[in-house]
Amino acid sequence: MKYAIIGCGAISKNHIAGALNTGLEICGLCDIVDTGIPALMEMIPEEQKAGVKYYPDYKDMLEEVHPDLVAIATGSGVKTRIALDCIRAGANLIIEKPIALSIADADAIITAAKEQNVKVCICHQNRLNPSVQAIKKAADEGRFGRMLHGSARVLWNRNKAYYDAAKWRGTWKSDGGTLMNQCIHNIDILRWILGNDIKQVFAYTDRQTHDYIEAEDIGVAVVKFANGAYATIEGTVNVYPRNLEETLTILGETGTVKAGGKSLNIIEQWNFADKDDSAEVKAQFAENPPNIPGLGHTRIYEDVVDAIRTDRDPVVSAEDGRRAIELILAIYESAATGKPVDLPLTSGATLDYAGRFDT
Repeated sequence: MKYAIIGCGAISKNHIAGALNTGLEICGLCDIVDTGIPALMEMIPEEQKAGVKYYPDYKDMLEEVHPDLVAIATGSGVKTRIALDCIRAGANLIIEKPIALSIADADAIITAAKEQNVKVCICHQNRLNPSVQAIKKAADEGRFGRMLHGSARVLWNRNKAYYDAAKWRGTWKSDGGTLMNQCIHNIDILRWILGNDIKQVFAYTDRQTHDYIEAEDIGVAVVKFANGAYATIEGTVNVYPRNLEETLTILGETGTVKAGGKSLNIIEQWNFADKDDSAEVKAQFAENPPNIPGLGHTRIYEDVVDAIRTDRDPVVSAEDGRRAIELILAIYESAATGKPVDLPLTSGATLDYAGRFDT
């Protein structure tokens, strides 16, 4: 299966590792600049390097390589155009989160993929953490009983050097703020486990300490689910002096679970009424990855390759990616208007909030 990647920044190493671990034939590396190419080429075995070509223009790559699977790891603001061109070329996709920065763009990707009969996976790789899979399995088996409450917390630090390293970061046109960038993985998992159907959101967002970015550096929200459960979302990049925690808590009538670690890899609390398996579960699910992206990219690649070969949906579909940005855009709208926002949303974009914190 021929593979190419568009966007060779920091996260591209995780994608190349996933492609290599899955046995894909790497044919093309594409970026408008070639600064990240040497590091990626070092990862590729010598016997494969001759077949790998650098392209500054992804359209040239699509025309020459005709890849079966393309990863899009560019800045968020340009993903939709690239994704649609790849889909029209017949390529299956792995898109780094988020799927897009507007409902309209997400819908365009979903529609195009169905028309061209290609698979689109959004890289919410933490869904495939063994710990998160265990929580989801417990929810699907009904071990929580009636769902009551959930909590997604991301308490991190992002300083000026982080934003200076890529000028699109923190902009409404190309990124959004901490909720859309840093917190989206946890928000995706919260909705996936508690229930996709959401009735209403009420939220506050602000830009407290990062006056050199456009979007929020803190967001807090209350979510009301159609099944009667509630959830709180708390995300910030204002923590001094370094990342503090990322945690997910799920509370039901007959079950309580809390996951933590760098990317929700560790089960910290596991208590259910049906049986006492807490010690066993905590020991089994205590993965400690070396960094925040964790070990999930290889699992995403394994899943997508199997989805292509067996003609099924990926574990994280384009529709799932839309649900994640829908919830965040609802939070943005509530915070901007000071009113609760009902879901589902039929429209909305990060650019709707341009200039919000400038007065």
